[in-house]
Amino acid sequence: RGLIKKDHIENPPVPSGIPIGIWPVSIRDEDGNFEEIKHPGYEDGHVTMTVPRFWADDPVAIHENKLMSRERALSIGTCVTVDPKTGTYTRGDACPVSERTIFVAIASYRDWQCRDTVTSIFSAAAHPDRIRVAVVDQIIAGEDGSCDAPHSPCSEDPSQPICKYKSQIDVYQMDAQLAVGPVFARHVGHRLYRGEYYAMQSDAHVTFTRGWDGDIIAQIEATGDEMAVLSTYLTDIEGSIDPNTGLSLRHTRPIMCNTEYEGGQQGKHLRHLAQPECMPLIKGMPQLQPYWAAGFSFSRGHFVATTPYDQYQPMIFQGEEMSITLRGFTIGYDFFAPEKSVCFHSYAKGANEAARNKVPHFWENSGRYEGTGIKAMKRLLGIVHMNPEVNPSEWNHSEEEKYGLGGARTTTKFYETFGIDVVKKTTERHLCQFVRNKMHDMFMPHLRPDGIGIDYS
Repeated sequence: RGLIKKDHIENPPVPSGIPIGIWPVSIRDEDGNFEEIKHPGYEDGHVTMTVPRFWADDPVAIHENKLMSRERALSIGTCVTVDPKTGTYTRGDACPVSERTIFVAIASYRDWQCRDTVTSIFSAAAHPDRIRVAVVDQIIAGEDGSCDAPHSPCSEDPSQPICKYKSQIDVYQMDAQLAVGPVFARHVGHRLYRGEYYAMQSDAHVTFTRGWDGDIIAQIEATGDEMAVLSTYLTDIEGSIDPNTGLSLRHTRPIMCNTEYEGGQQGKHLRHLAQPECMPLIKGMPQLQPYWAAGFSFSRGHFVATTPYDQYQPMIFQGEEMSITLRGFTIGYDFFAPEKSVCFHSYAKGANEAARNKVPHFWENSGRYEGTGIKAMKRLLGIVHMNPEVNPSEWNHSEEEKYGLGGARTTTKFYETFGIDVVKKTTERHLCQFVRNKMHDMFMPHLRPDGIGIDYS
């Protein structure tokens, strides 16, 4: 797959453990590429779901439990056009920037704004033909609208982006009663990835700026870091985008540095708090930060392939971000705050308060899955070595290697570097001051010469 069959073209060698990428691609063309899994909300396994298979079923086969080589990293990522010499869509950094494909994952729970988010992604993009949107749409049929349903029938107005780019939209529709939180929904979303060059994750109620795709790609490439992941808590939409030009009106941006332990029924875990928003001190490129955020993430596609969301974490809402942060860090990824925001979030406040407060939340199903979140949190924390006080026998170890840590760095290195005490459950209270003023300049000189991440040794 993905190769032009001609006598004068030789198929290029593909590194072991890495599938061949093709373009265009859709799960609609993969009738035999689905599998049945046990729903994580039912311990006895009596409820199952049919879901797409992962593009790369074994993340460890990609990163090999060590720092990836540049060759392996560049063997993931499709181009809109094939290489005329090899006939493959995987062209590494030789692929023209405007032809590098983008996978966009959205997890939506009964959200009426989801289709507007998809519309914004395509209508605001400079090169919409290279974008593929994958939505996990958790709805009640007959009551909630589908994320890929345009405002008017396509027969009446085929120019609507959802109609025009229908072949580039994959929607996995899921009964809302089976929803057990964003972690599992995003897990299914990661199963829809098919080898695109870049991968983006967004909430279902986000508006994008004009030319966002070229903008965010220019930012990530400016880092010179193949392992860069741009991520942030998005700024509110009100007053953020010029209605005439579609461009951002903001000159500030948030940076991820503020987290603290919180307790509750699921036990103590780290939760990101409100993040400082300020003028970027680093000019011309994103700024290094310690943490990853679920609401917006942009990276090379191999981040999704090597760090997929865990299948066994139902009813988790807080804690997922530190889990992905630590798993990504140990595989070799570095996290950055975008220098400029390319999209903005509709929060339930101001002019959007009344409308957003009408959107249901997954915890309306909490009675059906009572107790599962407690066990899931033990697994989440156990995998990243954040709950040494808990006996490992108390949590589920299913496919732990697949959804676990890498071998490029250790969790201990992360905790020591950023002042997290997993025994006393305390954090460095002045971390933001260090992140905003010193971290980037101190750490970026240690970016490896081949661009495969920062050397923390």
